[in-house]
Amino acid sequence: MITKKAIWLPLSFFLIISVMLLGISPQVAAQSNSERLIGTWKLISLESVLSTGEISYAWMGKKPLGQTMYDKTGHMSVQLMRDPRPTFASGPQKATPEEIKAAYQGYYSYFATYKTNEKEGTIINHIIGSLWPKEVGTDKKLFFKFSEDRLIITTPTIKRPGRQWFNRMTYERAEKGK
Repeated sequence: MITKKAIWLPLSFFLIISVMLLGISPQVAAQSNSERLIGTWKLISLESVLSTGEISYAWMGKKPLGQTMYDKTGHMSVQLMRDPRPTFASGPQKATPEEIKAAYQGYYSYFATYKTNEKEGTIINHIIGSLWPKEVGTDKKLFFKFSEDRLIITTPTIKRPGRQWFNRMTYERAEKGK
């Protein structure tokens, strides 16, 4: 007679080996998406996807720098920097109004508290401080998912007269010291 223990022991061993061969540790396989979100993420790409399906890099350029961080206590921050980063010809104290405007438009940042909704695949960031004053005190709803080891965050559709798009940011987990 075959016992339940005799069946489950080989099956458990097989599942653990299968997960390891796929490159996923049992600990990661057991994590929820909300738990996987925790950490520091390095920006790989930032694309504006137009309603036509065309990709635009007008906002932050083709290779912007950036990172986002989510911690266990429900706090987060994001910083994005344009490629190429605008500079001041004579330093910040003597910057022209045009240089200041370009620098302001070439950087985006805020910090917030956050909550995730696993079922909907959303994050709600309650913005505490932002480079854009109108965002302070508002909630920013974003969609998030994982594709292998990458975090993909998208905005809801943004509508302006005559055009609409959404932004898609792809991140990879930041390596220690980099």
